[in-house]
Amino acid sequence: MNRPLDGIKIVEVATRNLPALERDTAFFWKAGAEGRLLISRCGACGRYQHPPLPHCPSCASDAVSPAPVSGRGRVATFTVNHQRWTAGLEVPFVFAAVELEEQSELYVFTNIIGCAVDEVRIGMPVSVCFERHDDVFLPMFQPGKGDG
Repeated sequence: MNRPLDGIKIVEVATRNLPALERDTAFFWKAGAEGRLLISRCGACGRYQHPPLPHCPSCASDAVSPAPVSGRGRVATFTVNHQRWTAGLEVPFVFAAVELEEQSELYVFTNIIGCAVDEVRIGMPVSVCFERHDDVFLPMFQPGKGDG
């Protein structure tokens, strides 16, 4: 599954604080350019891990590398923020832990966009989209196309 995901939305928005593109994490922040969500995966035991680590926390192997995932999941928990913590964020906004369908307890911490904040619910199916900032693509999630 190395092709871009069908129907992935990429939007450009105002400037906000961005992650550093470090050697071990740059793949995660740049994969949206190809419409893909990449998560670190152990080549020895197959376990996904996020955020990326140099060794697998399950089997201690260093055979970890980026792997494409479906970009589908469910909202595990969330909060609605009414405080503007940083420039570029419109309030209110939803900050959520999205559990990806590939593995139990595989979470991406992100914003839920594309719906009113009062429509977000625990268990809501969501799919990835990307917010573009030059060469950084922030994975965001929008309602629908989840795992069930």
